[in-house]
Amino acid sequence: MATAVRTKYNVGGIMLDQPFKVRRLGHFGFNVNDIPGNLRFYNELLGFSISDTNDFGPRIQDPVVRASVGDARGFFMHYGGDHHAFVLFPRRAMEAMRPPRTQGVTINQITWQVGSLAEVVHAAGWFPEQGVTVQRSGRDMPGSNWHTYVYDPDGHTNELYYGIEQIGWEGYSKPRAMYDRRFTEVPSLPQASEFQEVQDALARGQDLHEGYRYLEQLPANYDVEGILLPRPFKIVRIGPVRLFVQDVEAARAFYQDKMGFSLTEEVNWRGHRCLFLRVNTEHHALALYPVALRAHLNLSGHTTCMSFGIQLASYKQLRDAAAFLTEHGAHQVEVPPELYPGIDYAAHFQDPDGHCVQLYYYMEQVGWDGRPRPKDLRRTVNGGWPEALEPLSDTYAGEPFLGPWG
Repeated sequence: MATAVRTKYNVGGIMLDQPFKVRRLGHFGFNVNDIPGNLRFYNELLGFSISDTNDFGPRIQDPVVRASVGDARGFFMHYGGDHHAFVLFPRRAMEAMRPPRTQGVTINQITWQVGSLAEVVHAAGWFPEQGVTVQRSGRDMPGSNWHTYVYDPDGHTNELYYGIEQIGWEGYSKPRAMYDRRFTEVPSLPQASEFQEVQDALARGQDLHEGYRYLEQLPANYDVEGILLPRPFKIVRIGPVRLFVQDVEAARAFYQDKMGFSLTEEVNWRGHRCLFLRVNTEHHALALYPVALRAHLNLSGHTTCMSFGIQLASYKQLRDAAAFLTEHGAHQVEVPPELYPGIDYAAHFQDPDGHCVQLYYYMEQVGWDGRPRPKDLRRTVNGGWPEALEPLSDTYAGEPFLGPWG
């Protein structure tokens, strides 16, 4: 019997199974009920800086519904140069605009960076050929990133994007007057560069300092490894994203076969199959768990997000962050280490809506042969948190944080 030949796609001169390659988790967000409480948790306590706000109220057509949702502002937040790495959006307004496909989907979006605008455009044409519905394509503001949105089998919105606005040393986001290059459909190729867009704005007399600039509210009283910061730690990376799904195999097929992720490891925990998938050298960027596992972990039943990962700059900062959050009233929860292989020490806290956030400092690196570290060679974590640790072969490895901490 003849074997079907799978089509390959030229992605920057490399032949791949998809016409794009996901490089990393770019940004992530929640739709929440308690915006003020979550702003305190993510902005004041964790240190995500606000880069922009957006009022979604005008997008709700029914005036009665519009009035019922209350404050419809969403908040874009960052920890580095990217315009946003995390968003907090009002759940009632979001669901009034577009009801979730599946009950419990409170993740606003899971956004994956690809390498070029051509990859975004080609993905928009390729997904329908694979039976995957494209939600929308174009270019959003704020953020200026070119994108294509699709749903996974559980109704989680996944975005592929290229290029996101950078917030530089002066701290200003792009002025609203520069939102003229927003697209609501798949763009033609090629497009003008970001540099040219800035040049055109300057030629129009645009003041580049009219954008939003966040002013830190807390005093910089902590000596964080030589830098004075408002908190005793610094976020250096986001992810992994952990999902509760109805059908683990269907979710695996989507993320591996359609999105191009690689399966790193599979864990069977108390009869539950859990999968860990990567997009680069990090052990995993995404983890899939059967939804039946949620009740066993005593996590919030209102969301399909098992946890959202936030990497800190060092093990010392992880210890200090756990103490800082506890001191400021954050609710800590326990998650079995068997459910996050590739990470040794981690602390888990719940936001005011009940979403679990995982803080950690180390992620195992997977090398050229695609094999994770054997289980018997991993660090054993059995409850105690020593003051200092012996290094592993890949401690402080992986992509470094670019730019100053503050």
